[in-house]
Amino acid sequence: MARILIVDDSQADLNFLEAALRPANHAVTAITDPEAALDAALREKPDLVMIDVVMPGRSGYDVARAMKRTAELSDLKVIFVSSKGNDTDVKWGLRQGAVDYVVKPYTPEQVLGIVARHLN
Repeated sequence: MARILIVDDSQADLNFLEAALRPANHAVTAITDPEAALDAALREKPDLVMIDVVMPGRSGYDVARAMKRTAELSDLKVIFVSSKGNDTDVKWGLRQGAVDYVVKPYTPEQVLGIVARHLN
C-alpha cells in the first residue's frame, strides 16, 4: 500500500483515479486546487503524486517544480496525467522531473500498472 496524492481540477478525473487506485489498497488523497498541492504534499507525505498538467491558476508543471524545489519533497515521485499527449508534451513533462506521463483517456489497468512500476 502506498500513499498517493492526486491533483486535478476535474472532479470526474479525480473520481476515476481514486476508483482505480483504492482496490489496490492505496491511501489516496485527492485535491482539485493546484495552489494547495504543496501544502497537501507536505502534510500527507505521499509516496507518489499524480498531477494534471492543465489546471486553472497554476499548471501541473509549476506544481511539480515547486515540489522538487522543496527539500522534504525533492525525492517525491511525480507522474503527470494529461490530455496533452504529443511527444513534445511528454518530453517536457519528464524534463520537469516526472518519472512518467500518462495520457488521457486511460484505463484503470494502465493506471495501476504505471503506479506499481514506480513504487517498486
